[in-house]
Amino acid sequence: MLTIADQKTRLGEAARSFLASSRKMLIDGQWVAAQSGRTIDVVDPATGLVLVDVPGGGAADVDRAVAAARRAFEGAWSGFRPVQRERLLLKLADLLEANADELAELETIDNGKLLMMSRHADLTLAIDSLRYMAGWATKIEGTTITPSFSYVPPGMEFTSQTLREPVGVVGQIIPWNFPLVMAIWKIAPALAAGCTVILKPAEDTPLTALRLGELVCEAGFPDGVVNIVTGDAEPGVALVDHPGVDKIAFTGSTEVGQIIQRRAADSMKRLSLELGGKSPVVILKDADVGMAVQGAAQAVFFNHGQVCTAGSRLFVERPIYDAVMEGLAEVANSFALGSGFDSETQMGPLISAKQRDRVQGFLETGRKEGGRLLAGGSPVEGGGFFFRPAVFADTRPDMTIYREEIFGPVLSATPFDDVDTAVRLANDSIYGLGASVWTNNLSLANRVVRKLKAGNVWVNCHNLLDPAVPFGGYRMSGYGSELGHAARDLYTESKSVTTLLS
Repeated sequence: MLTIADQKTRLGEAARSFLASSRKMLIDGQWVAAQSGRTIDVVDPATGLVLVDVPGGGAADVDRAVAAARRAFEGAWSGFRPVQRERLLLKLADLLEANADELAELETIDNGKLLMMSRHADLTLAIDSLRYMAGWATKIEGTTITPSFSYVPPGMEFTSQTLREPVGVVGQIIPWNFPLVMAIWKIAPALAAGCTVILKPAEDTPLTALRLGELVCEAGFPDGVVNIVTGDAEPGVALVDHPGVDKIAFTGSTEVGQIIQRRAADSMKRLSLELGGKSPVVILKDADVGMAVQGAAQAVFFNHGQVCTAGSRLFVERPIYDAVMEGLAEVANSFALGSGFDSETQMGPLISAKQRDRVQGFLETGRKEGGRLLAGGSPVEGGGFFFRPAVFADTRPDMTIYREEIFGPVLSATPFDDVDTAVRLANDSIYGLGASVWTNNLSLANRVVRKLKAGNVWVNCHNLLDPAVPFGGYRMSGYGSELGHAARDLYTESKSVTTLLS
């Protein structure tokens, strides 16, 4: 049994003060309760204890937020020059950096992840992404074209140009696995492009989004440019359906992404969807076994397996298959589970009891369908939502744990005899978000990379992200890349202008 005491006592003064005060939503520069008066509890996944309650927003609150965002878009915000938007975003990045310790503590108590990861991975990536995206505000450019118009009379001269303009009011819906990073990935490029936003954080993890809202106000953004509406699914549905929203940016499951796509069809909203994955990790026989074992373990167990690019399908060339599986079972069994605030902890809890039970259901199905469980695969008794990382060997393409996204620390492994078979197995999925290949033969690695059907492919590494490198998926993993120059295009429309000169 794993029992952890109330973790609010582990927080610094700033984070404790944040939790002690009444939490409200940000709409039009004001902190407000839900119009219905409804609230939802925010739970510490390491203890199961309620931390605080936040407004349970609904359609009426979304109406107010959309109206505020529209006023700001057509009013004060439209008068800000690109360099002014850039400076505000850079100021916000400075504020994140100045409050990084508090934000990391809030992320850990809200999500359950290790404090070291919250501080040195999530906060670093969020701040770097914000500063990178700030630079795009002054680099949104069009083109000039000399058109031919061969069907008009001779002697007439024309010029054409393209303009990139902000798409407008954007509804942004983010998941619970990387709450602050996902919030920054959404709002930063939108604001750089000149859009206004309504951010809907996941109901399980709203805390850092609300603290970010306070920093947005402190940075000096005009009222209504950034609005934050908390709640369950209701405000998310209201955003998708709202006629005043020009675009929806969503990160989450493929199933919900499909619902959003169908609901947005009537209004032809612009969409960008970063959805699920079942990412393959391909280890070739010449790979260093120790490095490959550690890499494969990191690929699937990072952030407790709650990662859209988690390397949850492992393919190992047969000559080293047994050695790799033995190593992975040893790694999985060695993880120290516990509070993210303890330096000895190597894996925290899953996000909720619902998610823990979901993962447990997949484990039971895996056993029934003939998977060979080498390690882990059981919930830990106690107040939190802990689950021991699991390794299945000899899984087959017809097995549920092989095909479906589990979003937990569960690995399914399969041997292969030749590279063509490995590529075929890796591509045999409805998803196409991430993949990695492990080998000392870089020529072979590059040939495999070109054959893998995934938007993000790593060689001898996995799950590494940088603000300058686009991130997006193929197939059922969605469309519209975030990060890099691609993020600029997510939040702008292209307008063609032709002028008769003579």
